[in-house]
Amino acid sequence: MIKKALLLFSIGFLCVLTVGGLFSYWPTIAASVYVVMSTITILVYKWDKRLAMSKKQPVVRVPERTLHLLALLCGWPGALIAQQWFRHKSQKRIFIAVLWLTIIINCSALFGGYYYWQLG
Repeated sequence: MIKKALLLFSIGFLCVLTVGGLFSYWPTIAASVYVVMSTITILVYKWDKRLAMSKKQPVVRVPERTLHLLALLCGWPGALIAQQWFRHKSQKRIFIAVLWLTIIINCSALFGGYYYWQLG
């Protein structure tokens, strides 16, 4: 249930941004940035999951701060999608809490930017 809700939330967010950009409700670049960063974030999560499952010793993993930085830089929909699809970083509570903090910060900045764009 939660898995489907998170996937629906992330994919729905990207779709709303894309459709809104196509109809000029906001700059198309906003949707483009989110789609590109989400794709990059999904690929990095997949790569880190592959490294985590590697039998080789020692393995240099992707630092959690890098994953959070990608989420903060408009890649959070991809982070939520990757967590559910790959079951990666989906059980670590502190990681999830910081991820949701980056989502709140990012959405606040997005809505603030949208408001500013509407004034102009």
